[in-house]
Amino acid sequence: MAKVKVPRKSTRIDMTAMSDVTVLLLTFFMLTSTFVKKEPVQVNTPGSVSEIKIPESNIMQILIDPTGKVFMSLDKQPDMVKVLEAMGTDYGIEFTKEEKDKFKILPTFGVPIKYMKTFLSLKTEEQDKILKNYGIPTDSTDNQLKLWVKHAREANPDLRIAIKADQNTPYRVIKNVMTSLQELRENRYNLITSLKREESN
Repeated sequence: MAKVKVPRKSTRIDMTAMSDVTVLLLTFFMLTSTFVKKEPVQVNTPGSVSEIKIPESNIMQILIDPTGKVFMSLDKQPDMVKVLEAMGTDYGIEFTKEEKDKFKILPTFGVPIKYMKTFLSLKTEEQDKILKNYGIPTDSTDNQLKLWVKHAREANPDLRIAIKADQNTPYRVIKNVMTSLQELRENRYNLITSLKREESN
């Protein structure tokens, strides 16, 4: 009896549809995601059950590390330039266009204003290394944080203030920052925390 020949079928799988879906998903995630700003220090925020979200624009963030050093960031480059110019006027420092261009792209800043020109002359890698050693002065004799906040508010009246402090940051440092804000009549601000699950009794 003759053997029946089974016709061979191709094992090739058309991946065109799969690659189309992959590209669409990749494009979607790229367009909808927000990038986290690079921060000079690692901060572990305290837990909270609050789920209030901070707006994505017009934000001034005050970052406080565990040792009490204070850093700042603004989300709009034109605001950054205006604030730097105002601080330069207060302290008699004139910044060049190149220095302003470097400053406006900083994700976070936090050096005493007298060191700002030196800091801006460094390469990005060197800035990242030394930034964590400084911090914006907040003492009573030279409260530069207060001036930064004042000029930031003048540059953008719609700014929302967000304070991000480490859970181990001394209370006196956070109180000092809040006092500085209150002296400027800035009584509304957000405290950034990590979400903690509410325990049921």
